Amino acid sequence: MKLLRQPVDLLQLSQMRLMQQVDAACLRRLVDRFETCEMAADEVLLSPHGINRFLYLLVDGELTVYLDSLDSQPLRLIEPCECVGEVSFIDRHPPSTYIVATQPSRLLRLHSREFAQLTTSPQLMQNLVDLLCERVRLGERLIINSEHNANVDMLTGVFNRRWLEHIFERERARCAFNQVPLCLLMLDVDRFKAYNDKHGHLAGDHALCLVARTLGSQLRPKDSLVRFGGEEFVILLPELGLHEARQIGERLLHSVEQIASFNTAIGLLPGVTISIGLAQLRAEDELEDLIDRADKALYQAKQQGRNRLCG
Repeated sequence: MKLLRQPVDLLQLSQMRLMQQVDAACLRRLVDRFETCEMAADEVLLSPHGINRFLYLLVDGELTVYLDSLDSQPLRLIEPCECVGEVSFIDRHPPSTYIVATQPSRLLRLHSREFAQLTTSPQLMQNLVDLLCERVRLGERLIINSEHNANVDMLTGVFNRRWLEHIFERERARCAFNQVPLCLLMLDVDRFKAYNDKHGHLAGDHALCLVARTLGSQLRPKDSLVRFGGEEFVILLPELGLHEARQIGERLLHSVEQIASFNTAIGLLPGVTISIGLAQLRAEDELEDLIDRADKALYQAKQQGRNRLCG
């Protein structure tokens, strides 16, 4: 970063978001306390590995925010008139993100020893509070999105194995309390390796997404569709006994089988079939026990010719 030996323009300062509607007398007191600096493209402004003692206002250029590392996906862009580093400027702890200049940029900066000067303006403090609230809400959204992504299979959009472990405990307790049964379907896309070998792995991904969409459209809101791994899916069916679960499984079989071909971004692809194993929860069962019995029933369905349900 290069410090420029030039006075800060009062009009320029007043245009910053943090200074919106701040009275002219306060701006005149502050203008001499700000410094102007320049950054080269790809230069790091803030990092979790260093202490930040400045509040930055971006005059021109562009900054990028990275959450975990400089190799991660950019979190967001910071454009002119925005504020940077306000949290670490106030609490004097290292920043929680990386801030990097995407292009040559010019900034105004205020040292933390001048913080008391900001408090003389109620409007400026209101602007700062609004900005901090915005940061908190952004953090909350990131947490929610992170938790959602941790429970969802990114290819098919259905729940993943981590979610199954969580929801099973909840549904087992609920079904036991209400004295209602709980069943599990374990299904596998038939001859999936051969499908991949013949049509390509991208085609296989499209086939898995087709299966997930088809199954999901047939289920109740209380049912849980999970991609268990590879071409295997698990469906948790609370409040259903073997007879009803078998009827649902047969319907799922037929709904997938009826799709002889489907359109994708890579062209028309042939459909697939599935095999299903069914098991009902016993009082002494853990999730592994239930899955093991459903998996054995699935193996039996494959041994009997595939595209069928056993259990």
